[in-house]
Amino acid sequence: MPSLRPSRRTVIAGAACSAAAALSAGGLRRAQAADTPATRPDDGDQRLSLRQLQAWESLEYGMFIHYGMSTFVGQDIPDGKAGPEVYAPDRLDVDQWISVARDAGMKYAVLTAKHVAGHCLWPSAHTPNTVANSPDKTDVCERFVKACEKRGVRPGFYYCSWDNRNRFGSRTPSDPQTTFPWGQYDLAALQATLADNPDAPMPAFTTSLYQHFQTAQITELLTRYGPIFEVWIDIPGILERGYREYLYRKIAELQPDTHIMMNSGGDNPYPVTYAWPADLMSIEKNLPPGTGHPKWYDIEGRRYYIPGEVCETIGEKWFWAADDPPRGDEVLAKMYRDCRERNVNLLLNVPPDRHGVIPDGHVQAVMRLRKNVGL
Repeated sequence: MPSLRPSRRTVIAGAACSAAAALSAGGLRRAQAADTPATRPDDGDQRLSLRQLQAWESLEYGMFIHYGMSTFVGQDIPDGKAGPEVYAPDRLDVDQWISVARDAGMKYAVLTAKHVAGHCLWPSAHTPNTVANSPDKTDVCERFVKACEKRGVRPGFYYCSWDNRNRFGSRTPSDPQTTFPWGQYDLAALQATLADNPDAPMPAFTTSLYQHFQTAQITELLTRYGPIFEVWIDIPGILERGYREYLYRKIAELQPDTHIMMNSGGDNPYPVTYAWPADLMSIEKNLPPGTGHPKWYDIEGRRYYIPGEVCETIGEKWFWAADDPPRGDEVLAKMYRDCRERNVNLLLNVPPDRHGVIPDGHVQAVMRLRKNVGL
């Protein structure tokens, strides 16, 4: 995921796809309520039952796996110019990643199927920038899910909405004079500002063509590989609200039991204009308050149970870098204990290197962490 904190937060200059525009917020809430049997008054209005969400919470600890084009170009936020030939692991071992996760006490794993560079770790039919055209043509997503199934680790996919290669006319936060869409902008006010000052900064946005592309790719990921435990959508703020609602419903239709994360960055109250709807709340490189994650949220007249997940890095960066060793044992142990004390899961990022394996220093660090916290 992008490493700059401001890059986690819309005015949308492109129109949302017609299906998204047709789906109102009220219709979404009615559908969610209809899909959730109201067996007790305190069940909440969320799509998934309390039982399902609390089962997700009970796993407590997972592995985030940032791996892909960024690993090879050495940038968390690449410009998207590198072609698929740049992705070239020489000892790719996805089974090793998941063995490390299992042996470290992690119960689930989330893989960056597509990040800002736009390169796909599966052979997508919707862009040539995939492993199918790389020196190593392994379908990493397929191998990842199979490795998880074999080892009893639940698989999840991360998909980044910020794409510097597959643009389809979109404006990304990497572009000059572009602001990040932390909230819902007033389109009329923005148009007036631009009329008076054409060089004024403009919020990032995605076009309906890009949104169609994103839907098609997520459909591939959720129909090819079997059950997916968690779907992690990054940078949801550049997706117009109507499209986010459509995308949420599409994901739930394809994988009814999955847990959907729209990365909010961890604001409290929940940043509805940036990251709603979702089943989970992300808390990126931060912690809930000392009183713990609140879990219950009142959103637009409804009450939702939304568990929290802290995503943090074993070193300082999201993707592997030779100069980024694991943090000290005491730091990692405190990170884990703080998450447990504040009632959130920890999704610890442990990145593979350019060979395609998790380096031994990282492996030993997570094994010591398991011992130090008594997992």
